[in-house]
Amino acid sequence: MKTDSLTKVVKVMNFHSLLKVDNAKAKADELRNVSTELTNLIQRIIYNKNLVLDKNVLIPNTNNPKLSIYIANDLGFCGNFNAVINEQILKEKNNYKIIIGKQIKYRDDLTVLAIDKKDFYDDFKKIEDIIRDAILNLTYSEINVYYNHYYNSTTFDFVKAQVFPVEFNGTYYEGEDFVVETDIHRMLSNMLSFYICYELKMYEKNCFAAENLKRSILTKLSLDRLKEIEIENKAEEMRRRKEKTILKTVENFKKTTYNEEE
Repeated sequence: MKTDSLTKVVKVMNFHSLLKVDNAKAKADELRNVSTELTNLIQRIIYNKNLVLDKNVLIPNTNNPKLSIYIANDLGFCGNFNAVINEQILKEKNNYKIIIGKQIKYRDDLTVLAIDKKDFYDDFKKIEDIIRDAILNLTYSEINVYYNHYYNSTTFDFVKAQVFPVEFNGTYYEGEDFVVETDIHRMLSNMLSFYICYELKMYEKNCFAAENLKRSILTKLSLDRLKEIEIENKAEEMRRRKEKTILKTVENFKKTTYNEEE
């Protein structure tokens, strides 16, 4: 493929990556706003004077195993995103695992679910069921999510987010009373499961923005390199033309000198 044709292709890739960054960031921000409201709502319920003691039912046994959720990348041309995921998995072989991303090939007896990244929302109910059951039965001592976090238009980083147990910072809400006519353990468990699943969706969108930021950076570097190659090619073409002109001048000079000698 010629340099100019390749440049056009890379420019399109770069443009689409930037669009996806903006779209994913906007969705992540929207989810974050709702998450904040959800957090406040849960705090108001948990720290109500009638329920504040019942929140202790959500404290897990520290001797229980951990669950790690890994959000990887299905697409190529995205740097070492999946490499750091694989490294983290190898560090936590004894943890139960949910692996999101088809390029992560690691599987073992502790892998409770593995799905393609593109199927994240179609298969999300499978994740919800696992989380809901885990919180209701306090199966795990911790639930952590590993993903690449988007910070701004130039920065992202591989991070760990602990989603369970959740430490809510609150005080008594003396002015509000709640009457509970159901199993308080199940009610609080369902609320917390909903909160965790919502956070997980926010992390996925944020990760998608980071992936496309990396892709945008790489395509920008490619465009810069293609421009350098184009400049080098033009310089080489000018050198060849100059060399050809000099050779032609020399040949003409030789012919003129030879004719004069005759």
